[in-house]
Amino acid sequence: QVQLVESGGGLVQPGGSLRLSCVSSGSIFRFNAMGWHRQIPGKPRELVAVIVGSNTTYYAHSVEGRFTISRHNTKNTGYLQMNSLKPEDTAVYYCNAHGVVGVRSYDYWGQGTQVTVSS
Repeated sequence: QVQLVESGGGLVQPGGSLRLSCVSSGSIFRFNAMGWHRQIPGKPRELVAVIVGSNTTYYAHSVEGRFTISRHNTKNTGYLQMNSLKPEDTAVYYCNAHGVVGVRSYDYWGQGTQVTVSS
């Protein structure tokens, strides 16, 4: 069983930056994709960014141009660099790892890290 542990969240002023990290207890080479989602209480979890393979990325429209997702396979770590943060980015951010074995797929989730953007 793989565990994902996020870190790097916190309180930041509007316009500031944070870098979230997602450390895997196992090799991330096996994961076809890694992603970041976020959730505000009372609302469904939404996809923020995903990286497929080594360098194919997708971003939600609301964060495109401000956030950058990456993964460092030898460090078993995924990252989300968040710049020009806005109050509406406030949420709990969750790391996700997705893999496929034959016709079966699987997902792992971290416990979440709080990001608060406020002056």
